[in-house]
Amino acid sequence: MLQMNIYEEFSHWLDDILENNDMPEETKAFCFNLYEESDEDHIYGAQLIAAGEYDPEDKEGEWACDEVWSCEENIFTVETSDEDDTGWAHAQELIKEMVEEYLKNGKYADILSSAEAVAIGFVDGDLEIIS
Repeated sequence: MLQMNIYEEFSHWLDDILENNDMPEETKAFCFNLYEESDEDHIYGAQLIAAGEYDPEDKEGEWACDEVWSCEENIFTVETSDEDDTGWAHAQELIKEMVEEYLKNGKYADILSSAEAVAIGFVDGDLEIIS
């Protein structure tokens, strides 16, 4: 179950990004790139990018490399309490749930929904299409 306090922080972060940026006309898809910020502290970051290409057959997400816009260093971070190697999976699931909630109820969900796809994934891994 999604914790509302972290979702509210995520929602405000995404509102600020989407409110203050006009997305390029060539935007075809959005991707939430995930990063491991600190392995020993189990901290993971999410960055939003807009891609100028989208290929639904490309499961590895090479299309997301055609970046036409990025929130750059404005990263949303989450911390997991996992002491094993599954912290990254929990972080991805948590951020995915927050993106799904934002797509349903977010202030600027229409911006994300106007694209052909919204995806999430670690930069060195496969992407998961959310919408």
